[in-house]
Amino acid sequence: MNRELIIDCDRCYWQAERRASHYFKLLSKQVKEKAYIGMLKHDLASSFKLQAKPFSFFTFMEKKKTSHNFRRQIKWLEYTGKLDAFLERSISYIFLRDLGKTLDSTDIQNRIQKVVNELKSNLTTTPNKSEVLSGTFSSLGMYRWGQREGIEETIIWLFQKLTSVSKQIPKEIDSPHAQRKLIKIIMGVLMHQMEEISDQTLPEIRTKKLDEAIRLGYSYGLTYPFIDDLLDSNIFTNDEKKQYAELIRTSITTSIVAPLGQWPEEKMKMMSYIHGELKEAFEYIHSHQTNEKRKIFTEQSYVFFQSQELDRLKDLSNPQYTNEELYIPIILKSSSSRLIARSILNTHDDDGFNNRTFLYGIYNQLADDFADLFEDLEAGAVTPYTYYFKYHQERSDLINPFELYWTVISNLIHNVYHSDESTKEVILTRAINGLKRYKEKHGVQKYKEVMQLFAFDPSEIFSSIQTIVEKAEDVDFLDKLIRDQLITELKKENEEQEEFFQTIKTVRNEINQALRIAKSKKEWLVEDAITDAANYSLEGNGKRLRPIIAWFMGVRVYGLNEVAFLPVLKSIEYLHTASLIFDDLPSQDDAHFRRGRKTVHELYNVAVAELTGIFLTMKATEEQSSLEQFDAGQVLKMIQYSAHVTAELCKGQAMDLASKGQQMTIQQLNILCFYKTGLSFEASLVIPAILAYAEDKEIEGLKKFAYHAGIAFQIKDDILDVEGNVDVLGKPTHQDNENMVSNFVSLLGVNSAKKQMWDHYCLAIESLQSLPKNNSFLKHLMNYFVTRER
Repeated sequence: MNRELIIDCDRCYWQAERRASHYFKLLSKQVKEKAYIGMLKHDLASSFKLQAKPFSFFTFMEKKKTSHNFRRQIKWLEYTGKLDAFLERSISYIFLRDLGKTLDSTDIQNRIQKVVNELKSNLTTTPNKSEVLSGTFSSLGMYRWGQREGIEETIIWLFQKLTSVSKQIPKEIDSPHAQRKLIKIIMGVLMHQMEEISDQTLPEIRTKKLDEAIRLGYSYGLTYPFIDDLLDSNIFTNDEKKQYAELIRTSITTSIVAPLGQWPEEKMKMMSYIHGELKEAFEYIHSHQTNEKRKIFTEQSYVFFQSQELDRLKDLSNPQYTNEELYIPIILKSSSSRLIARSILNTHDDDGFNNRTFLYGIYNQLADDFADLFEDLEAGAVTPYTYYFKYHQERSDLINPFELYWTVISNLIHNVYHSDESTKEVILTRAINGLKRYKEKHGVQKYKEVMQLFAFDPSEIFSSIQTIVEKAEDVDFLDKLIRDQLITELKKENEEQEEFFQTIKTVRNEINQALRIAKSKKEWLVEDAITDAANYSLEGNGKRLRPIIAWFMGVRVYGLNEVAFLPVLKSIEYLHTASLIFDDLPSQDDAHFRRGRKTVHELYNVAVAELTGIFLTMKATEEQSSLEQFDAGQVLKMIQYSAHVTAELCKGQAMDLASKGQQMTIQQLNILCFYKTGLSFEASLVIPAILAYAEDKEIEGLKKFAYHAGIAFQIKDDILDVEGNVDVLGKPTHQDNENMVSNFVSLLGVNSAKKQMWDHYCLAIESLQSLPKNNSFLKHLMNYFVTRER
């Protein structure tokens, strides 16, 4: 059976290649005969009636507007009255390119207008501070949307997958762009699915379809970072590329994921993860397809992969490639990539969908290859543009790809979309937008040099295009703005996250070095035992989250003197460590291991453990009272607050002990988690704020954040107790169940507990809007809380 399928795939590629060859001959004939000239000249003239604009303040401001800021651009378009046209053009383009629709029907125009109206309402709503801090494309926004749609579990699953993938993308691959492409595919498949959902669709059916679309989109999108980008990178040797390519080819043609095989030791861990994810994704797609769709998916996947491989194996130093060898693979890969996205869904297509998608793909591919010209040249990649760039003076037979691009445009407008005015405007405006973006990216001089290279006859048409590029306004598209914004946010997110963890590592080391308590010169045996026990406990592999949080708030946010502030950090860790010693006692949790080592009472005895807890508590007070460089009144206020929190933490532990063996409500668990965890986080935030003379309103905002952050943190602990890795955690799992402790997982189950955790995550992020400082640290802290592994 597998052999038959291989033959089918080969035959399918041969048929697709013949079709692409026929299409290319049609286009090359139009280029040779200049058949596109008359129609294109008329199209450009009618679509871009360029008139000199009188200079005004608003003209000046329009040219100075910041196109790289998504929200500012939208606000500007709304202010100038251009937002409706911008959105209509942008959504029309998405219907044309991504959904394979025609724009010449009343039904499609009505659907476009509906999307435009909904989108405009969302875009023009003033975001609150927490949304601005989180970013345009944030976990907060995604999860809240998932709640409205009833697919919270799906969004949580997606968060986990995206977080995992981002950690596994090799450094040789551009991570933000790889993540962007993955997200783009997910959104594309989701759009296809939402087009199939009507107002009459039952809620439970809608939920099921959205869930499937997101999972299918992820499953298909995973091939971009873990197949295409991987094979395009320099991570593999040539032999390893052949090995990996053969693995993919075998998996496609047999519909069974091939074994990973042997890899060098330094690559085995990465390849095992990638192989496992792709296997899971491949099998998920197959399990959700009808036999007919699975056949189409297999055929299109093979066409896509084979055409990509033919391009990937080309060598720019080879001067002998024919025009057919240059263009036919890109016709195939550009169309099949979009046909795959549609084939993974069990949807019904109109008769012209496949034909339009096949003919349309090269339009986008030629635009993308032009935009990436210099990057591709640097990488030695063979595209029609790089090849023409290098050999056009030696090879008079080579087709100018820029001229072919405009031939494709003319052919699409008149022979595929039958001269529809809306389609003509969208396609031409998109082409001009691409050239303007290229000019902005590379500068006027470089743009002129490139245009001189790709200039074609008749010069009248070419000159007209350049004039339009120079003068045309209002040619932006929403997806390009989103692309720019998403890349900007992903890069910023990655940089901030890297800085966040590096700072945590640095501060943690500094705190660890400062925590050790010196022994008294007196030779009292009990005191020695207590000091030894205290240092033993402090030397454990603790996260030091609470003093690190205090350091960030005190030093980074409020600008307090780092050296003068050190006693506060020590006091916070002393108090936290004391609470752990008490928690672990036989009379309380009776824990035998903490931070990967024996607990204090196990190593010493219960009496020493109890005294050590008291000892550390008083040491914390001693450290706080040593703050000489701060206002005495604020120090006293801080000590009073710290003592109050310590007393409340005792109450929280008492509540926890009293709850053992009892079934608790969500409200009771929230209160308990706040006392057990939220209060100590609150102290880490509030103590620096007190010393920095923060206003009461700000302190209340910090307390609200700490409340939800603490509960989210504790729920994650409950989840890790069930799902965590013992070696990573440093303590046994399933302890709460053995100790008959009621928690979010035992009460709700893992999935519902995760939903509770993410809801508190959102509430914590939303509470940031009440804080006067734009504190990205707290956002990354929350991200860490809900994604940590220990």
